[in-house]
Amino acid sequence: MGMSPKAIRRKAVYQTLSKIHDPERGSDITRLGSVKDVVVDGRSISFRLSVSRPGTAFSKEVVGLCKEAIQSAFGEDVGVQIELTYSRGRVQQLKLGARHMIAIASGKGGVGKSTVATNIAVALAAQGYRTGLVDTDIYGPSVPVMFGLQGAKPRVNEERKIVPIIQHGVHVLSMGLLVDDSEAVIWRGPMVSGAVRQFLNDAEWGDLDFLLLDLPPGTGDIQLTIVQTVKLAGAIIVSTPQKVALTDARKGLVMFSKVNVPVLGIIENMAWFTPPDLPDRKYFLFGDGGADRLATETGVPLLGKIPLEEPLRVSGDEGCPIVLSSPSSGAAQSFRSIADRIVASLAKREATPAPPLIEYQ
Repeated sequence: MGMSPKAIRRKAVYQTLSKIHDPERGSDITRLGSVKDVVVDGRSISFRLSVSRPGTAFSKEVVGLCKEAIQSAFGEDVGVQIELTYSRGRVQQLKLGARHMIAIASGKGGVGKSTVATNIAVALAAQGYRTGLVDTDIYGPSVPVMFGLQGAKPRVNEERKIVPIIQHGVHVLSMGLLVDDSEAVIWRGPMVSGAVRQFLNDAEWGDLDFLLLDLPPGTGDIQLTIVQTVKLAGAIIVSTPQKVALTDARKGLVMFSKVNVPVLGIIENMAWFTPPDLPDRKYFLFGDGGADRLATETGVPLLGKIPLEEPLRVSGDEGCPIVLSSPSSGAAQSFRSIADRIVASLAKREATPAPPLIEYQ
């Protein structure tokens, strides 16, 4: 008769997994507290594995490394079940002096995210809220142009803090006001993330009601670092009705769900075009109903739709957001309505317990 395999002990499982080192966090996964709820049932091992930064090279290979280590130690016949979860990890969050910090994000570029962020900020400020807007996009900062701040330089106070520039009632800072464009284009991801973190930490925002973070487009490591750097009250996803844009918007929903940031809603930009001489007509140039379907499928509210209007483009180029330059326009009315919904959503969240997080597929 052959010898039966030795019983597997939980302690031995931890010892085996302690050989797996996370190079990005400087320690093994057991010391980092990433391994949780180890269960040994005969020749079957299951546990939860928490990763703080989804999308990194290590997070993509760590499950395979764990399975390989366990089966190498205890036998190839051992069953291994690993539930991969994500958390904010041990990223030290900055406190920026704002009651509500909101990320404005998009799954892809070219959907008008900065235009939306700029006009929401101005709409909130016009309602009397102390509002700030920080443009964290090093590669393509748009906020300086939209606020008419090209060439402006923020001052540094006696505490060596960068003082935001107040324009149109909004406290504004942008990486584009500090970093030379020709220099920034050669920066790699970790350098960008470190610069943004220092930029946020070294700014004197004062006491704000709202601080909007205009994120770089996409859902990569830079975006994840930024949303983990500050304690966000929520996020807003900007999309157009196009199918490809909505697909990328869904990736944004997934990103925020992975790092436990609630999504306050979706905004559909360039929803339709109405010719000035045909005010009753709507032409859906990029499709119709896509954002409604995405909101229904995910349970995330649709905060509003922004029409495609020439004054909206002109106002951005001239540095005076349409909420101020053409307050009676359809776009301006939509932005004010969206600002109202954001305020109401946050007030409701403060008054009620947070709902369970949804894993968007």
